[in-house]
Amino acid sequence: MNNSRFFSIGTLLLTLLLLLFLAPSVHAQGVTVGKDGTFKAGELSLPYAFYNQNFGAAAGYVYGSSGWPQKQATLLGTVIAGTDNAFAFLGLARDIQVPFPTDRLFMDVDAVISWYGTIYSYTNGNPAYRGQKAGTNNSRDDDYIRGPGNDYIGRVKFKYILPIGDAKENPISTYVLDQGLLIKGAQGGSSWNPFTSGKTSLEFRPYWRQQEVRSYFDRLDQKTNGADFSIVRDNTDFPKNPSTGSYIRARYTQDWGYFDSTTKYNVVDFEFTKYFSLGPSDKFRQRVLAFDFWTANSPSWDEYTVNNAGQKVFERAPAWAGATLGGLWRMRAYPTGRFHDQAAIYYSAEYRMIPEWNPFAKSEWIQKNLGIAWWQWVPFVEAGRVAPDWDLATLHSSMKFDAGIGVRAVAKGIVIRVDVAKGNAENWGVAMMVAQPFDF
Repeated sequence: MNNSRFFSIGTLLLTLLLLLFLAPSVHAQGVTVGKDGTFKAGELSLPYAFYNQNFGAAAGYVYGSSGWPQKQATLLGTVIAGTDNAFAFLGLARDIQVPFPTDRLFMDVDAVISWYGTIYSYTNGNPAYRGQKAGTNNSRDDDYIRGPGNDYIGRVKFKYILPIGDAKENPISTYVLDQGLLIKGAQGGSSWNPFTSGKTSLEFRPYWRQQEVRSYFDRLDQKTNGADFSIVRDNTDFPKNPSTGSYIRARYTQDWGYFDSTTKYNVVDFEFTKYFSLGPSDKFRQRVLAFDFWTANSPSWDEYTVNNAGQKVFERAPAWAGATLGGLWRMRAYPTGRFHDQAAIYYSAEYRMIPEWNPFAKSEWIQKNLGIAWWQWVPFVEAGRVAPDWDLATLHSSMKFDAGIGVRAVAKGIVIRVDVAKGNAENWGVAMMVAQPFDF
């Protein structure tokens, strides 16, 4: 498989890896301190260079800060320019505490502007497959369109932490770590009761995205404006690297078709993750079994309107949204957006092991610049499928499978990972990203 296709939609891999210098996880409002209770803010200012097929030879600059302007907050901005007519800008903010009207409201912001010499999209338009539906469970792996294009993204998430459970008195947790592992300050995992354990939040995220692919076969221009609404219960002990507890999210996504949206649509999805600690052993500091289940359905899938040309415009989410499998998070052996349809189901299991031996511990340069407190070996398996309707029998037939091995490390307080997976079809894939896979 051409691995450049794996990062086809919004390829910002190198930029995202630079987040290893920053601290907070994606769904936790917390401050990490050493076992002596000290907190240290971080700052990153770094030029860098790399090469890949999407950018060509490229150079960039990144500036980021953690612990400023608030201890639990992170800010980052980076620009990249490449010889393959590629340019990208990424700006983000995480866990900004809104000062009014309550101290329980937090905000995340994402902004991406990017142009690429080649984007791959598993959507209809390839003349070799006329009359067939790209991206479905039985579609061919070369049924895609490709060409130069751009991808623009804007999102703002508002998170309100309910005054129950471990957030009853304070919505911001303090995690005490020793060599990267939690020793005090678990925010959850002690009980299933949300009134006594974990954090529960209500989330609202307006979003906008536009992707254009000037294909050799056809021109694809998709735009979406909408919002999603979630209720989340994070009952893990340490969200950045859980060893016990669970995580539940129920979400509703709606594009009303306003402004310049290509079409309106809606999607509902549900996710449940469970962690079991197996404790330490002679050779391992930590051993954890992690399980994830996710499913999605688009009730509006078969609904449509008729445009001025008399054509049916179905109310379906773009290939990158909705019931989608493949990429960095789900079905890692397959390219981003490889499978998409009205409904999807997904299962995953991982065995996460942190060895006592840390090969980076003796390197003064690595510890000064990267601060690798631990590394992790992770065998994993995944199963999933998309389908034209949400039917349990259909979703559990002709499923796609993959298995792989991951090597992960915590550096400057955040988990980075490289996962290699082999599927039961279409060869293999490599996922390189920040955060553990179930950190959605």
